[in-house]
Amino acid sequence: MVKLSLCMIVKNEEKNIEKALSSARDIAFESIVVDTGSSDMTVEIAEKAGAKVVCFEWVNDFAAARNFGIGQATGDWILILDADEFLYPKDAARLSDFLEKMLSDHNEWGRYLAVSCMVVNLNDSGRKMTKSKSVRIFRNIPSIRYTGRIHEQLTIDASAITHAGDFSLMHTGYSESAHNETGKRQRNIALLREELAADPKNMNLKAYLANSLSMGTDEESQSEAEKLFIEILSCPSGECVNAVLKVKLFIFLINKYSNDRGRLPECEEMCRRAIAAFPGAIDFEYLMAEIMSKNGEYKAAWDLLKGCEEKLVNGGDSGDSIMITADPTLLFSQMILTAKILGDIENVVLYSTHVLTIDKTRQSVLGPCIATLLYYGVSETETIGLLSNIYDFNDSDDKNIIAQAAESCGATDFASRIRES
Repeated sequence: MVKLSLCMIVKNEEKNIEKALSSARDIAFESIVVDTGSSDMTVEIAEKAGAKVVCFEWVNDFAAARNFGIGQATGDWILILDADEFLYPKDAARLSDFLEKMLSDHNEWGRYLAVSCMVVNLNDSGRKMTKSKSVRIFRNIPSIRYTGRIHEQLTIDASAITHAGDFSLMHTGYSESAHNETGKRQRNIALLREELAADPKNMNLKAYLANSLSMGTDEESQSEAEKLFIEILSCPSGECVNAVLKVKLFIFLINKYSNDRGRLPECEEMCRRAIAAFPGAIDFEYLMAEIMSKNGEYKAAWDLLKGCEEKLVNGGDSGDSIMITADPTLLFSQMILTAKILGDIENVVLYSTHVLTIDKTRQSVLGPCIATLLYYGVSETETIGLLSNIYDFNDSDDKNIIAQAAESCGATDFASRIRES
């Protein structure tokens, strides 16, 4: 059996830590929690959950704190989680199975020292926003340690890392409420500015700083993020920037420019650059289709969206996409809007069904779907029949969802019929 040690560093995480620890309880034989100065109930909750808690004086160095925790571990393998992360039970089981299969394969066991997996970022409602690869499981050997005061990296050659695509970690720390409550964004920005002062030409540090700034809603942060991103793109040394950061860089600029009709040509050129830099990445083809729609090129946009869907279904994406592969409803929602403009009611219904099957509470899709059906002459009875494939009309909650969506799009008579049925 593989002996897996869970290691985490925490500070004032009383809201999250029990969930993080319990999510790995069935696969980790020990849990090491490094506390860096909590003033809430974090330590007590961790100890009650069975974790070994060790104190570490915070020295503005994430690598130092992580390495201290790893040094306390006695397992053969290390699993790294943050307090605002967790594993669903099915993913925990898949992780355990993956390591056991590696153990039984002498070639793989000897070849690989670490495992990367997908980390999925969730918003406040638990909906997937983005996802990207991260190395979170590795051998407990002295040569593998973290470096870097912030956005720390493991000292391990890429050829010794294998990727496990069948399990993911869930991360809630990028949600708006998480940043507001913990102040993590401001802490990271301060640390990154210190690092940049010592290494002003480091493009990766600039990209990390720009990414942290881009999460702020104030104009000052947004403006500084834009300037840093443009500097990175225009500088030859920007080519060495971490791929995920570069994807985020392009997405930020494209989304920012697409909101200004006067900058759509510039936005389109940015999309072309992104597609050239990351060929096959669905995100940028999807964003290009959005721009085409804003330019009135609806048929071309539809064809591009269909190509994105084919890549998504066939798993042909390059692996650099972080949005669509995390939340396919973004793609389907754009297909609904484009099909509606083209008067293609069949595809409006088809892709609305795709989205609502994933999330039947999505009012922004359900309302327009009902409105489109009624506008094109589909009877109320037929509309109810179509919706019954997803909703239970004997369930008051489902009926309320439909009625609210109908009212939001002006179908008040239909909403009344639903409530009275």
